[in-house]
Amino acid sequence: MFESHLAAVAPVVRALQDAAAAAPLAPFGIRIEFYFFALTLLGVALFHHHTLRVALAGAVVITGYKLAFTDFDVAGHLLGGHGHEGEWGLILNLLGLLVGFALLAKHFEDSQLPELLPRWLANDWKGGFMLLCLVFVLSSFLDNIAAAMIGGTVAKVVFKSRVHIGYLAAIVAASNAGGSGSVVGDTTTTMMWLDGVSPFDVTHAYAGAVVALLFFGVIAARQQDKHQRIEADPAGAVKVDAGRLVVVALILAGAITTNVMPVGGEQFGFPAVGVWVAILACALFRAPAWHEIVPAGKGAVFLLSLVWCASMMPVEELPTASWQTTLGLGFVSAVFDNIPLTKLAIDQGGYDWGFLAYAVGFGGSMIWFGSSAGVALCNNFPEGKSVFQWVRHGWHVAVGYVLGFFALYFLVGWHPHEPHKVERAQQPVGEAGQQAGGH
Repeated sequence: MFESHLAAVAPVVRALQDAAAAAPLAPFGIRIEFYFFALTLLGVALFHHHTLRVALAGAVVITGYKLAFTDFDVAGHLLGGHGHEGEWGLILNLLGLLVGFALLAKHFEDSQLPELLPRWLANDWKGGFMLLCLVFVLSSFLDNIAAAMIGGTVAKVVFKSRVHIGYLAAIVAASNAGGSGSVVGDTTTTMMWLDGVSPFDVTHAYAGAVVALLFFGVIAARQQDKHQRIEADPAGAVKVDAGRLVVVALILAGAITTNVMPVGGEQFGFPAVGVWVAILACALFRAPAWHEIVPAGKGAVFLLSLVWCASMMPVEELPTASWQTTLGLGFVSAVFDNIPLTKLAIDQGGYDWGFLAYAVGFGGSMIWFGSSAGVALCNNFPEGKSVFQWVRHGWHVAVGYVLGFFALYFLVGWHPHEPHKVERAQQPVGEAGQQAGGH
């Protein structure tokens, strides 16, 4: 009986699937997938104590809809094919970095070096600002996740675990701003570099990033000073564990090396491999805090669920490249993963790469889950997992983004590049080869 009913329904189901594939559901001209994604993000914002469940539910619903009513191929989307690179590399890389850098942060905390830092930081709000500047500089040559985790570890010590949410937002913003002008400081700028954009074409992003840092950094440091003043001096004798600092250095060196080392004529672009090789090798003389894997893993699964949802959105192209479009992309990147945004922008071309690097790199700081650095930091500071509180106390990050963007516009000017792949195609063979060799 059941089989007969199923056989009768099957043609109807196939007809609905064919109709949906031919004319996708788009209420008010917007594809239904975007409504599902918007509801997922709204759920994360409203139910910040259940963010992982909400994100996983959103991923399941969107994937189920794509499978049932479109020609979506999960295996092809994940593994690649037909001109699509596949999402597996990004997913594994983010998973490895988020968990690995959580272990790095614990190594750094257990080294006792953060206990000594108050000796070199000012004893008022200027000490908090100096710490943000340190995070900014670290992120220019380290991964922004690592810079944020180190900054959060130091803040936890020097502020006696009483870190203001506005200051947490500033730590994330400083790490993202510091990486925006460096091709080894942020995943988005590294993507540009690996695709052929010159490293010198993103450095002017710092003109905007520094202005933004001066604005939000001073305000956040004053917020923190009123909330909890920096400890004047370490209590008692502090013995630094040099072995753990060596582990930290080797993990960071592994991340940088496996990100830029050449393999088959191209950069390897997989820093998570270097991170975990260093962690496992160094475990022979300094065991990591393995228990940190569980909370870090939950945070990573949350972020990867949102990344997976974003990757399934039917965004085939962006509006025409302009400074106005780029300004808007910064706000979009606060809720929409900046990796697919950057990929679309690279393929489209016509952007000023420094403006794009600033917008998509720094824009995610405006909401705690808008960047991997924010998710990683909030694993250690769960009080930050509230969109309302983040926006309320971290308002200076959004204002700083706008001020920095227009400072960049008036100081440097909008100078869009022709699609770099076209540029290389038009060059003489010898010159094109020299340029490729320089990357």
